[in-house]
Amino acid sequence: MESCRPHLLPLIVALLGFLSSCVNPLTSRVSFPIGTPGRHLTRFSSPDVGNTTTLLLSDDGDTLYVGGRDAVLALDVSLKDAIVLRRKLDWSPSEKDLDQCSMKGKKMTDCPNFIRVLQFLNATHIYACGTFAFSPRCIYINSETLTVSLKPDEGRGRCPYDPYQRNTAITVDGELYTGTVADYRGNWPLISRHLSEGARVDLKLDDSLGWLEDPTFISSTFIPDEGKIYFFFSEVGREYDFIDKFIVSRVSQICTSDVGGQRTLQRRWTTFAKAQLLCQADGELPYNVIQDIDSLPPTEGAPADGTLFYGIFTSQWSVNSGQSAVCSFRLSDIRSAFSGNYKVLNRDTLQWSTQVQEKVANPGECGLHNASDNALRFVKENFLADDSVRSVGRSLTLVSAEHIYSHLSVQRVQAANNVDYTVLFLLTESGYLHKVVLLQSGAHIVEEVQVFEKPQPVKNLKLSIPKGVIYVGTSEGVLRLPTANCSFYWTCAQCVLARDPFCGWDPSLRACVTVSSAHANLGQDIESGSVEKVCKSVALTHRAQFGPNNLPAGELVSVSLNEVVRLQCPAASRLSRQSWERPNSRLSSDLYLHMEDSSLSFVATPATLGHYLCLSTENGFQQTMAIYHVRQKSSPLPQTPTSQGWPQKHPWPTEWQARPKRTESKQAEPTLTSGDAQTTTGQLGRNFTLWMVKRAPKEAAFRDGEPLMSGSSPCYLKELVVVSVLLVLCLSLLLTILLYGAKQRWRSRTAPQAPGTPCRDSDRRTPVEHEALRGNPCQSKRNGHIQHGGQASGVLCNGALTGSNGHLPNTPI
Repeated sequence: MESCRPHLLPLIVALLGFLSSCVNPLTSRVSFPIGTPGRHLTRFSSPDVGNTTTLLLSDDGDTLYVGGRDAVLALDVSLKDAIVLRRKLDWSPSEKDLDQCSMKGKKMTDCPNFIRVLQFLNATHIYACGTFAFSPRCIYINSETLTVSLKPDEGRGRCPYDPYQRNTAITVDGELYTGTVADYRGNWPLISRHLSEGARVDLKLDDSLGWLEDPTFISSTFIPDEGKIYFFFSEVGREYDFIDKFIVSRVSQICTSDVGGQRTLQRRWTTFAKAQLLCQADGELPYNVIQDIDSLPPTEGAPADGTLFYGIFTSQWSVNSGQSAVCSFRLSDIRSAFSGNYKVLNRDTLQWSTQVQEKVANPGECGLHNASDNALRFVKENFLADDSVRSVGRSLTLVSAEHIYSHLSVQRVQAANNVDYTVLFLLTESGYLHKVVLLQSGAHIVEEVQVFEKPQPVKNLKLSIPKGVIYVGTSEGVLRLPTANCSFYWTCAQCVLARDPFCGWDPSLRACVTVSSAHANLGQDIESGSVEKVCKSVALTHRAQFGPNNLPAGELVSVSLNEVVRLQCPAASRLSRQSWERPNSRLSSDLYLHMEDSSLSFVATPATLGHYLCLSTENGFQQTMAIYHVRQKSSPLPQTPTSQGWPQKHPWPTEWQARPKRTESKQAEPTLTSGDAQTTTGQLGRNFTLWMVKRAPKEAAFRDGEPLMSGSSPCYLKELVVVSVLLVLCLSLLLTILLYGAKQRWRSRTAPQAPGTPCRDSDRRTPVEHEALRGNPCQSKRNGHIQHGGQASGVLCNGALTGSNGHLPNTPI
């Protein structure tokens, strides 16, 4: 794209957008809105502290330090069901500082002290920096007592002025490495080192050549094996000669051993280099704006080259608006890009180009602070790698056409079969946290959990792998939720269909448990989710279980004849497909209406009374979600209750029986309820999964082997026979009369007319008609006389043609 001219950019964008393949929507299998039982969330909020978005977790995982607005909190997170405020440090600007901030033209809501840097310096102290009314400051905090140890430092270059500007910070061996802006207007971006001691000095970028072009800093990661820190950010790509600003995503590196040059690049980085991150699939537009990134260390004992970086990217083009992509990058590919050729900047035209030149030094190589001035001048002017870092496999890890992701955390999980799977926790702009497992066939969203209701501009995720929890920092408070939710899947089928590497089915406990060394021989199938292969007890289909003489108990729905009935069909998951069946009957489209919400609607008649099965099919496995027994309402007269009740032995498979109560889960399982006057089941909440129909032991039931037609329904067979016989007799009599009349009329028309016989219709004619019919051989009466006309031979009279001689035509006399 370097050779593309400005006028060709719209054409390229339109062409690539047209050729871009359609994105298949990713749907979460289970959804938990706020307040929905089934997903345990622990919340902490304080009325006097907001914007709790900067998180720092202690090494033992029992204390969470939170940087908010005008305060630093120490939260006790060791308890299972609560987050307790242990200590609080108030750190707010004075009235004078607030007045000066207001005089600068800033809103008073932006003038408090927003904590944006919170890092461990050593085992006893934390280094914190805040915006402090658009005049950044930093303090040293005792991590045990949460008190300020030394006087505040100036925070310029360590923390942004504006609370809405993104920044990154990391500490290595007591030194602070930051990426932020160092001026009030936000026009001076810096990657710098602070708190250096002894022979080491603080370093920053040389700003004479514009090493950074209006960047937005995202994250930073330290790789101990290399002694390098990698910074991830987005900026304007000056190497592309377009009319509009073209945003590119970058990865840059610096060496922690760098101390600057002796004459050239004094107190400046000598190991700074940057390269483009390219999140793009073949034949598609790139997702060029990075939103967040997290590193996944290699497996134990593997080299550092196996480190992966998972990032969220969006696109600045309208053809990709509303979509997010996740790409992964390998550390070895980043190293390869930095060890290759570098672009050359023309000082006169400020244009980048690739020239074949003698390589005086290797930019980005550690130890260049001892190099010659000639080598340092070379690395000063050649810091942009020519090769881009492409995603693993040159493909996208996942693409979402419905959600805009903003933050992520990544974890490697070992399944029950000792196979490692990558699990992503993705936070959407709409407030949902997606748990995604990466399979060979693609990404699978195990669940989504709503963590806040209103969109928020600044958020944060902190994953605690040893504790098995993830923390979400929002403007309203801090949330904690376990990474595993195995107890929610209370049947073997649901546990397997979840395809969650954290969870497996224990056949001895008959429960879905967290995968660990304490549980052996767990049932699990992450790749294919085959229920039949794992759950041996549910191999029989529902047809084998529900024969004509083995009908199960179901929810009783009492209706009146000609009443509209609507039966709800709960979904096993958002990936399942619902259908309806009747034992020994067919659901005709003339009688039944399948609604969009998978419910079944029909009119109650003697033919539609009986049993209905709601079936759910997912990944080739079919299960019965609800059973209804629709019957006519009984007489209002009191009846003596009979001993005949529901069948004592439930014919359902064992996996479908009622879920046993567990001590670790206090949420009541949702059930379907029934009533005499109610013909529809309770409405399901949004995306809420309903697993079992509640039995009604006090309702009347049917006997085993009883026909689907209820015996108490009125029979009209005799009346139907009588009406049919009477109808046949009436039709026969009417047909006989019609045939007899037609026969008589035919005879009268075909008989010859005697001479002198008057026409039958003459008496009914008016005088005007007689006058108009002169010359007619037929006789008619006028004023009591008989008129004769003899000039109209061949006229039809009484249906016969006559000649002038009064005989039939062509008949010899």
